[in-house]
Amino acid sequence: MASAKNKSSQVLMEQTSQEQGTTSKPAVRLRWGPILAWLIVITLLVILGVGLLRSQQGSVNVGEPIPHFTLTTFEGKTIRTADLKGKVLLINFWASWCKPCEQEAADLETAWRSYQASGEVIFLGVNYVDTEPEARAYLEKFAITYPNGPDLGTRISQAFRIRGVPETYVVDQNGVLQFVQIGPFRSLAQIKSVIDPLLQP
Repeated sequence: MASAKNKSSQVLMEQTSQEQGTTSKPAVRLRWGPILAWLIVITLLVILGVGLLRSQQGSVNVGEPIPHFTLTTFEGKTIRTADLKGKVLLINFWASWCKPCEQEAADLETAWRSYQASGEVIFLGVNYVDTEPEARAYLEKFAITYPNGPDLGTRISQAFRIRGVPETYVVDQNGVLQFVQIGPFRSLAQIKSVIDPLLQP
């Protein structure tokens, strides 16, 4: 009798330990759920905080030195704005999917050709959130010849804290921002009215 009771007690203990073992595993899994959820929430809050800070900072202000950057053109040429001191610089942010960009494309190219021979003015096109085939098709469509390149990782647009495209920044010979055009230029005359005063001695 004693041995039978011992066996039944042993079986009962084994069953209990097995049940406890099976129920303990989900409890471990459940603990990871809230931890992962909190990590996701914290990450999202950090991203939102950085975005809010940037939006509060606004774009680069007139009268301030521009953030220097390196642009690799679609032809593979490397251009460093830090090397362009002594020249007036026009930086145009654009995209092939941007319809307002098309409104100023021809005027920008005409302006560039009028200044190109003097060597005193440099136009740079910064292609924003685009694909290379579509960007190249856009440049060909509007016969654009001034240097253009992609904003890889949106590093340049983030440095200027642009709000959209098109946006154009005109910089003097000392690297100081003198004019910002939000949206497309209205005419060739407007473009020249911004650049010409900077070329006067």
